[in-house]
Amino acid sequence: METRAKLEGVSPLLTVAGLVVIVAGLRAAESLLIPFLLALFLAIICSPALVWLQRRRVPTFLAVVMVMVGLLAVLAGVGALVGGSVNDFIDSIPSYQARIESLGQSWAALLERMNLHLPSLHAMDYFNPSGLMGLLGTGLKGLASTLSNTVMIILTMVFMLFEATVIPVKLQVAFGVQEKTGRQLRRVVNQVQRYLAIKTLVSLGTGGAIAAWTAILGVDFPLVWGLLAFLLNYIPNIGSIIAAVPAVLFALVQLGVGEALLVAIGYVVVNTVLGNIVEPNLMGRTLGLSTLVVFLSLVFWGWLWGPVGMLLSVPLTMIIKILLENSEDLRWVAVLLDSGRAAQLRLRDEEAGEPPSTG
Repeated sequence: METRAKLEGVSPLLTVAGLVVIVAGLRAAESLLIPFLLALFLAIICSPALVWLQRRRVPTFLAVVMVMVGLLAVLAGVGALVGGSVNDFIDSIPSYQARIESLGQSWAALLERMNLHLPSLHAMDYFNPSGLMGLLGTGLKGLASTLSNTVMIILTMVFMLFEATVIPVKLQVAFGVQEKTGRQLRRVVNQVQRYLAIKTLVSLGTGGAIAAWTAILGVDFPLVWGLLAFLLNYIPNIGSIIAAVPAVLFALVQLGVGEALLVAIGYVVVNTVLGNIVEPNLMGRTLGLSTLVVFLSLVFWGWLWGPVGMLLSVPLTMIIKILLENSEDLRWVAVLLDSGRAAQLRLRDEEAGEPPSTG
């Protein structure tokens, strides 16, 4: 009994030590894991097209080739459309930083003439908007550096697609997976595919709408703002705010206060319609994360893998939540990760005696 008590006391320490080792390993293997995860996400997004072709009796090899060619065509088109604007934007960042600093100094002088003195610190010490432009440029450079390994990512994705067709058979032979377990694995994969597909479509709509709106208003580099809105839309709740701040600052410096307000209004309208109305209705009841969980995942994965980790933070956390959701022993953890709306819907279903919906 005494030995058992000692082991129970050591167990939490071993768990914490194991987590520390895992986190250290994830950080050390960043250059290997990020391309692998990007390839995995692409494979999950593209697998419905592969299945659709296979159901129409297209041979697997030809189906994978067709999916790969289609994906490369899309990536090449996006690169040709956005790449030049991103490079021009990064080159122009220093000049716009100087203009933002000059504008801030002018506002500080105006406040002083109006006898509105900020205590002890200069106005620009409270908030340095020019630094946001530098941070944005650093993030875009980090993303471009990761995507420069496109060939390896695409090849890994292709092999994943080939392997996806035989994984169920291998699991059955290797581990004797039962039909119930097989159905559960397929449900997890389908939920992950559905989440990523819906999120990608909504993000495309968000990016396209923002690019069109900023182009109509005459803001420079509308494709950059559209790309930024598309990428950061994968981060719910706070991603739209992060995407809007540099665009509004840019419009303020380039065009003035009125146009900057119109840009901000455009972001609010687009994200309200697509993010708060369209996306929740498509996602279903339980595919939502708490705002606190979103923020903490953003901090953790950003600390672990930098800008790319921040972009992958919510999809990774959502995949973990879906896996927990389908585990009877750990479903309570998925409930703790829920958004407030999802938790209320769960409670209502339980009171009505209905099984919990998974969207």
